[in-house]
Amino acid sequence: MPPTWGRSRSMARRAAAAAACAALLLPALAGCDSGGSEEKGSRAAAKPEPSPRPVWNTRPASIASLGDSITRGFDACSVLADCPEVSWATGTQVNSLARQLLPSPETSSWNFAKTGARAADLPRQMQAAIEQKPELVTVLIGANDACRPSPDDMTSAEQFRTHVETAVKELRRSLPKSQLYMAGIPDLKRLWSEGRKDPLGKQVWKLASVCPSMLHDADAQDAASDERRAQVDRRVGEYNAVLKDVCGRDELCRYDDSVHGYAFTGEQLSQWDRFHPSRQGQQTLADMAYKAVTAKR
Repeated sequence: MPPTWGRSRSMARRAAAAAACAALLLPALAGCDSGGSEEKGSRAAAKPEPSPRPVWNTRPASIASLGDSITRGFDACSVLADCPEVSWATGTQVNSLARQLLPSPETSSWNFAKTGARAADLPRQMQAAIEQKPELVTVLIGANDACRPSPDDMTSAEQFRTHVETAVKELRRSLPKSQLYMAGIPDLKRLWSEGRKDPLGKQVWKLASVCPSMLHDADAQDAASDERRAQVDRRVGEYNAVLKDVCGRDELCRYDDSVHGYAFTGEQLSQWDRFHPSRQGQQTLADMAYKAVTAKR
């Protein structure tokens, strides 16, 4: 019996020791589980907030304008000559977009448009604009891509998209916070319909070969002539669709179709070619652009 009692007492001591050890370990294990939950919660709470969407500034402090003869004020002051002083974008002799927006348009606006330019020229113009670091870039281009010797020579919509996208990527790569205003291409068929009322204007169209794909043989209304003009009209629609799409995918771009939709009258067309905007037409373009740029939306 004594040996049996001794063994029982020894086993009891070992059991008590094991219980004590477990009592010490359990809180530590529980503490590890609790600490892991807190760490996970901390990581979840530390997730970064999404970046705020860029906000359009309705009062940019500088402007660079890109495009073609329209933005150069061609035929607005004298026959077959540029007149950037009355440009809708940067002119100083009309209430241009620059004059309406900027306190000092002479020193904080630049006109890089070129008469005869097509969409293929837009990336080079954009590079020149980027050097000035403008807060707003305006683009009005595409009429010369449609105004070719014949519809077969028009820039394809795919090529047009490539040139526009390249220019926008250049801007975003260099100036991610600069804003972009894209105007729709004017309705060339509407300009033909309005301008053909003037015999002198039609003579200039013929002698100067103004937009022959649309304006050649202005009085002809046979099936072939109607189809030729319809092809040009459709292509302009495709170009405007590209401009709208590219602009719509950029958070700091506004596309303005009011230029295409506007019904220019005789007084708003050049007295020399009945195609380009007159001084009054340039002012109309400036007012439309100002409305789009300053709209709070």
